[in-house]
Amino acid sequence: MFLPVYDDNNLISIDFQYITVGLIAANVIVYLIGLVGHYAGMEMSFALIPSDLHQVDYWGGPVPGHFMQVSVPEQYTLIGYMFLHGGFWHLAGNMLFLWVFGDNVEDAMGHMKFLIFYIACGICAGLLHSVMLPASHAPLIGASGAVAGVIAAYLLLHPKVRLWVLVMRVFPLQITAAAALGFWIALQVLMLFVPAAGPIAWWAHIGGLISGALLVIVLRRPGVPLLDGMVARR
Repeated sequence: MFLPVYDDNNLISIDFQYITVGLIAANVIVYLIGLVGHYAGMEMSFALIPSDLHQVDYWGGPVPGHFMQVSVPEQYTLIGYMFLHGGFWHLAGNMLFLWVFGDNVEDAMGHMKFLIFYIACGICAGLLHSVMLPASHAPLIGASGAVAGVIAAYLLLHPKVRLWVLVMRVFPLQITAAAALGFWIALQVLMLFVPAAGPIAWWAHIGGLISGALLVIVLRRPGVPLLDGMVARR
């Protein structure tokens, strides 16, 4: 498995990736709030639960009173879920991908279009997950669906940029974005067909990838090419 560390891909149209940093900060703040509060209650309130979204009753009773339960319309959980994480490494992994790849996608779109893009990818990821698993009672949390959209956009914008990655999270290697992200995308598709592939919401990843690939075509700035062949600066 590749863990991205750094891409040598300078910003062109913006001075600083304010939205990318703001999204990372928002995710970290929500996580810290969860650490000092009743995180399980936040998860029950703001996580995306497909059976709730599709009005399939399965709980059979209220949430225990010691949880912080807030009444949130189910459609709002399509946004809320992407700012919740199940642990430090879940948060760190998603934010690392967003840090490495988000700035150049934001650069290609502009600040506000990138924010719209990110939220839209997260919503589409949640929707596909809930459509494919409509009776699931498992809460969906995490930014990985939205981040998958960023990955798809980056791959279509800068496939030849060279990245530094950690192979098996240990060994440094420099390879192209096409190789690293192509492998990651292929793995997401493959895991759909692996029985009992764990608690990861693979359909949410696929939904983010599809929406990211489509939206970057529409939302990129005029004149920003796809597959631009940009190479790393040495």
